[in-house]
Formats: sequence, C-alpha cells, structure tokens
Amino acid sequence: MTHASETTNAMDGDTNHSTHADHTPHAGHADRAPHEARAHDGTPLLSTAGLPSWLDPVVHAAETVQPLQLSRFLPPESGAGRQSAVLILFGEGDQGPEMLLMERAGSLRSHAGQPSFPGGALDPEDGDPQGEGPLRAALREAEEETGLDPRGVQLFAELPRLFIPVSDFVVTPVLGWWRTPTPVGVVDPNETARVFTVPVADLTDPGNRATAVHPSGHHGPAFLVESALVWGFTAGVIDRILHFAGWERPWDRSRQVPLDWRA
Repeated sequence: MTHASETTNAMDGDTNHSTHADHTPHAGHADRAPHEARAHDGTPLLSTAGLPSWLDPVVHAAETVQPLQLSRFLPPESGAGRQSAVLILFGEGDQGPEMLLMERAGSLRSHAGQPSFPGGALDPEDGDPQGEGPLRAALREAEEETGLDPRGVQLFAELPRLFIPVSDFVVTPVLGWWRTPTPVGVVDPNETARVFTVPVADLTDPGNRATAVHPSGHHGPAFLVESALVWGFTAGVIDRILHFAGWERPWDRSRQVPLDWRA
C-alpha cells in the first residue's frame, strides 16, 4: 500500500524539533514487564516483552501519541472507509536499527515506482477490523508482498488509525520487531520492483531530508535514501515516528523536492 500522493501534507501535526540529546538508536536489550494484547481466541498478538532497549522510545510514543498529532485526516465517525493496515517493521542490520520498505513496480497505473510500507486492505479472514484484523492483515500482506516469514515478527503496538480521503482508506499502522530476520525479496514483479531496508541513521540524517512539493500545492516530509524518494503517507508516518521517539534531528525544511502530476 502506498497512497503517497493522497497525503503529501497530511502528517502536519506537532512539528517542533525534538530536544533529546541522543538522536540515534543503538542496539541492546533491557528487561521489562510484559504488556500484551490478545485476540478473541486468546492468542497474544501484541507484546512488548523482550524488545531491544532502543525501541523503548517508539513503544512510549505509540502508547501516548494522539491521532491529531499524526495527521489532520482521521477516520470518519460514521465508520465508513476501506479498512487496511501497513506493517512498520524494525530490525537490526549491519548499520544498526533499520526499517523495511518496498518499492512499487514502475508499470503500475497508480503510484508507480513509489516506496511504501508493506500492507493492504483487510480480508474477511483477517478478523474484526476493530480488533485483531489489522494485526493479521499487516502480517499477511507483508508475507504476500515481500516473502517475509511472519513467525519471525513480534508485533508490539498499533498507532492510531489514519484516513486517506482520496482513496477512502482507513489505515492502521502496525509496529513490529523483526526478532528473527528471514530472507525477503520481490514476490510478484508485476506489483513490486524491490524490497529493501533503510538504516534509521540514514532516515535521521538531515542531509537525507527534504520537503516534497506536489504541483497541486500539497507538501510534506520526504527522505532521499537507498536511491529512492520516500514521500507521502509513508514519509509522513516515518517523520512522526522519528519526532515522537526523540530521534529527529533538525533539518532544512526549506529544501524542496518537486513532484510531477503523475505522482
């Protein structure tokens, strides 16, 4: 799921710079009391037990952030909208903490070549959209799109549901820890051009940050990483995670990257 062009200025909540002294997460583990959420059948689908200590700020942000701090576009009170989910997966790579992204195939009619989180619409077998459905959908879609083995992923939090007005998607961002990494790659080249990871250090590097500007006038955060321009919904969520986790570093918001009408 990309939906990039629909939300280029959606993530415009709290834009103050973080005041944390240490902006870069480091690998390491810390003991903690487990916090678990269970599906209706009793299966634990969310757990913070045993996470690496560098994810502590992300856990705290997920527990405390308010919907309007993420986006001004929130799901309709009527309950309308196409229920969907994305998986925001954190792992540890050769360069430290990293995130998993994918790039849409260039032949697609919409959002061709755009990076995104793995994700998509809920299927009936995923379960209750207001319960475990988004968690199951995020894992299922990630497996279908990247070949990820969901048994190696520990889901630990959900962010508030967000709304994409143009596509009518209600999106639940699901946070996961890649406890046991497995090989990933393109499953269907007609849908996906590549699957890749981005070091968090590269995302927080001010030299890799810019403001994407669409001809329609919409604008929002962007990241120039791994030979890709990450913008729209995906960049907006990443931007807010970096901010509320205290990882954000001051960057030049006047640096602009123009988009064209095909974006």
